[in-house]
Amino acid sequence: MSGFRWKADWMREHPFTSFGVILFLLSRYLFAAFFVYGFWHKLVKGWLWTDLMEGFFRLRLSELEAGSFQAQYLEHFAIPLAMPIAWIVTVGELSIAIGLITGIAVRANAAFALFLFLNFAAGAYYNLSLPPLMLFALLMMLLPSGHWLGFDRNLHRTYPKSIWFK
Repeated sequence: MSGFRWKADWMREHPFTSFGVILFLLSRYLFAAFFVYGFWHKLVKGWLWTDLMEGFFRLRLSELEAGSFQAQYLEHFAIPLAMPIAWIVTVGELSIAIGLITGIAVRANAAFALFLFLNFAAGAYYNLSLPPLMLFALLMMLLPSGHWLGFDRNLHRTYPKSIWFK
């Protein structure tokens, strides 16, 4: 799939690959929309300048079995660092969305998305949407979708040794 080209002849010769790439790119944009929504929701609700996140963490902690990994994670990491975490998550969601939409550092942004998902799961904010989202983040780390549509291809040519645009 890395040899994909936006040329009609190439796409006619490789219809299944072309379909797969286009479907993957559409999924990448839906994934980005998920992060746009997350960023916007947190921004308009004031997560960056209130203690909302700490309140969510404390509520979740009260629902967990004492001493569990998730309870320990919330009590000793997330609650004491709730405000920096709110900033990292909110600004991170914006960064991920912009990177995926523009095709800049797609693999690095996918890795950051996976990092956020793993931390959500560690904090017991786990639901059935997380495994498919984690899997898609892994696929974006493996496949060169930023080269198919985005700036990664040109940036990789300009900076061939940079890990950001591979």
